[in-house]
Amino acid sequence: MFTIGDFARHGRVSVRMLRHYDAIGLLRPAQVDRASGYRLYRAAQLARLNRIVALKGLGFTLQQVRTILDEDVGAEQLRGMLRLRRAELEAAMAEAASGLLQVEARLRSIESEGRMPLDDVIVRPLPAVRLAELSGTATSFDPGRIGPLIDALSAELRLRLADAGVTPTGPRTVWFETPGEEEDEDQDGFGIAVHVGFPVPAGDGGGGSSDGFQVVTLPAVERAAVIVHHGLAHSFLSTSQLMVRWVEAHGYRFVGHAREITLDESDGPESWVAELQAPIVAS
Repeated sequence: MFTIGDFARHGRVSVRMLRHYDAIGLLRPAQVDRASGYRLYRAAQLARLNRIVALKGLGFTLQQVRTILDEDVGAEQLRGMLRLRRAELEAAMAEAASGLLQVEARLRSIESEGRMPLDDVIVRPLPAVRLAELSGTATSFDPGRIGPLIDALSAELRLRLADAGVTPTGPRTVWFETPGEEEDEDQDGFGIAVHVGFPVPAGDGGGGSSDGFQVVTLPAVERAAVIVHHGLAHSFLSTSQLMVRWVEAHGYRFVGHAREITLDESDGPESWVAELQAPIVAS
């Protein structure tokens, strides 16, 4: 038998918590000394304590914990419940982290509003490029939706190219197609076509339906505004908005589809390098 102090130490909880669990009938001591009133616990009770702490730590109320334990949920079923709850919490944490990154991106955009890029943007032609591509649809330009879709398309396309024996000859290219202006009033209902591609040799005959991807050619562009972005993809917003201000200030307007070229992602998100290429004409 263990005193409440020893049991608290072995269970890594406070004595106050054990007293509370006793008061509400969630974890009664195995025995109470009649003379001293001391609570005494058995080692076997650590199993119930572990379940209480785990369930409570995963967001269950004490009443829910009591219901689960009183129904004598088996260890395997309990592990399944905990895994599910853990997945829910991990998803919530990922969403919160993504939201924080987006807020930081907006703050960087606000901080850069007074700065007009001088050497950041260059104007140059773009050659035609032959790409193996996969496409998907997003309902928003929210990075939390676009980013995972791009990553999934990229991973799948790499697998299909490998299966077809096709070796990309350059970095990943991403471009978007949005609906016409007449559909822009309903932002919740329109779909954004997201295209992910890798350059492939001109002589390669792949790209049929049997290969699981298409081969397309992005046409040459006579004049494009080009800017290089360094860092996390979530911070791409401030870079693209710098380009928007530059294009307007220099008397241009955008035409066609902008391209995002991933130049370097080998050393992780912090050192991510990409190039935004936007076709332009004089206003």
